[in-house]
Amino acid sequence: MQSNRPETQDSMADSQWAVRPERGSMFMLKVMTWISLRLGRSTSRMVLHLITIYFLIFPGAARSASRDYLQRVLGRRPSLLDHYKHVFTFASTIHDRVYFINDRYNLFDIRVNNEELIHNILEEGRGAFLIGAHLGSFEAIRSTGRRHRGLHTAMVMFEENARKLNATLKAINPSLQQDIIPLGHVDTMLTVRDRLEEGTVLSMLADRSLSDDITLAVSFFGQPANFPIGPFRMAALLRQPVIFMTGLYLGTNRYEIYFEQLADFSQTPLQERDQAIQTAIQRYASLLEHYCRLAPYNWFNFFDFWQTNLVTQNSTTNKK
Repeated sequence: MQSNRPETQDSMADSQWAVRPERGSMFMLKVMTWISLRLGRSTSRMVLHLITIYFLIFPGAARSASRDYLQRVLGRRPSLLDHYKHVFTFASTIHDRVYFINDRYNLFDIRVNNEELIHNILEEGRGAFLIGAHLGSFEAIRSTGRRHRGLHTAMVMFEENARKLNATLKAINPSLQQDIIPLGHVDTMLTVRDRLEEGTVLSMLADRSLSDDITLAVSFFGQPANFPIGPFRMAALLRQPVIFMTGLYLGTNRYEIYFEQLADFSQTPLQERDQAIQTAIQRYASLLEHYCRLAPYNWFNFFDFWQTNLVTQNSTTNKK
């Protein structure tokens, strides 16, 4: 399988989300945690409009990335209202994170689609991979675990992200313990294998890559985009089924959770593994595109995902 990592400059563009944090997300979370737990959800939601206006007035690089994405998903030039909805949806999910992490699921209307896929995992007594994206609310998806008492879950992520997540969870609810398996350790694969054999369902996000990740360019909104191979290669090496997951925010207190069968590597012959991984990544991109179109303001990748700025820079350089 070929790597789409031809130039160092491309690598820097791919990983800009890692070196430039999503502007204000931690700040928003700290502010909204304090307000939300004291004023309640209905009252504290009023503050979201002020936060959204602030981020529209002082947009930063995220505004350009948002414009690029919204134009693709909406099929037209996005209006100021579209940008407002995008930021407000992001702020809403961060706000609701405070209540999800404090087990206040009673505040929400949460509906689950294709929940039988989770039932099947429990009945078979084996583990599986749940692969999602920065689409909607991962905390809303966690509510499914409350309906399945025998479901054991863990997150697999980069160690620095794991550190930030643990800090976030501790700030919101010190009693909450999140089971996290950090990537990049020599024993990561062995740990993942052992947890799967115990019947643990492992969650990963696959719409971002770091500079040293091997990626595959597949069609996404009609243009090639790089997606990391790692999550799918891990599932293939361990011969595991993969389920796509997303928890879309639909306004007010409504969330819609979707599970989709993405791939099953349990019976994939060794000689067909690379092709099966490529097929799985393309299906992942297709599912991500489908649910982005279903809820267009829910994808929170506020960076130059298609590297359009890099293309423009290279084009300008070549003309000189």
